[in-house]
Amino acid sequence: MATPWLIWSTVSHFAKLSTALQILVFLPLTLATLSKSAFLLLSLLLCIHASIHGTLILLWGSEALSILQVPMHPFLLLVCFNAFSLTPNPWLVVATNYWGTILAFSGPMFIALEGLSSLLVVQKLGQEAKRLAGEGEVYQFGLLIATAVAYVASAWWIVVSYPEAASSPLSSTLLGVAITAFLFLTLIGFVLRRTNVIESSGLALFIAYNVWLCGFDQGGFSDLSSSYMPLLPNILPHFQALLNFIINILPKPVLVALLYRLTVLQLASRILPTIGADSWGQDDGGDDEWNGRPTSILTRMLLTYRQFIFVTVYSHLLLLDHSSQIWWRWMNIFLTLVIWSIELLVSNDDDSVVKEWKVD
Repeated sequence: MATPWLIWSTVSHFAKLSTALQILVFLPLTLATLSKSAFLLLSLLLCIHASIHGTLILLWGSEALSILQVPMHPFLLLVCFNAFSLTPNPWLVVATNYWGTILAFSGPMFIALEGLSSLLVVQKLGQEAKRLAGEGEVYQFGLLIATAVAYVASAWWIVVSYPEAASSPLSSTLLGVAITAFLFLTLIGFVLRRTNVIESSGLALFIAYNVWLCGFDQGGFSDLSSSYMPLLPNILPHFQALLNFIINILPKPVLVALLYRLTVLQLASRILPTIGADSWGQDDGGDDEWNGRPTSILTRMLLTYRQFIFVTVYSHLLLLDHSSQIWWRWMNIFLTLVIWSIELLVSNDDDSVVKEWKVD
């Protein structure tokens, strides 16, 4: 009885992996070989398909949908290549321009979501660390070792990234302000006992990660179209060019940023339903109403339409040039620090566990 289920589960997971790989390759491939308009058309079609797919999952919920959607992405890619092989329809150009504008204006929302999600994940780690610290000195010692490693790794990461990240006086000034603000807020949090070293070290890694992206060499993918050879009639050179594209031309910092952003959004969506769970259960009298909580509904929607979020986030990152990515990263750092400072001021004092596990 278990064998058919195992086979079906394996096929379903393979289909989901195939879908993700298709999106990862097809979007930059279209941007490299055709044009920005063709890329925007493919992105729009993938988003429409992802919306329909998510709605069907919401209504039907069958695992067969993951398998049935596998041929759709190559079909949409062929539609884009066919639409832009000659002069495209003016309505398509207008639609892609509108979609590009929507992606451009969605940048602040993506940055805010990434900062909020990162802060939420770090604070959840801090809460779990406090719980473990109350169980014995062995856990306290292990957490302190992990915190020291995180602090040292963050400092090393920033120092290594400094020559590229601080290439201009303004960038070096922003880096100094960010580090100073972080240290200042950490000391305030320690004095008020509203943070701990786990949360602080997590934010230090977050800052180091963004500083590293600010200084990452973008020359390898700043102009995708100039790095990709035109498609040849012979199938062997075509596959060689595609392999070269996947290995050398795919924007690796964009992939890192995409992986990080989707990961923190996924983790934050899992954490949201646990916020205020005790008070909600007391007000509603049990677990029967748990699925009706606003955070639970939001989590379900995020997980259902995660493919749509995947496509939009990836499309937005691919459209950013090097200078735009740098400024968005600095905005992400300072927005997260501002949110953290507000949280430190308005949150309640920590519980008795912190008194036993002093941060000073």
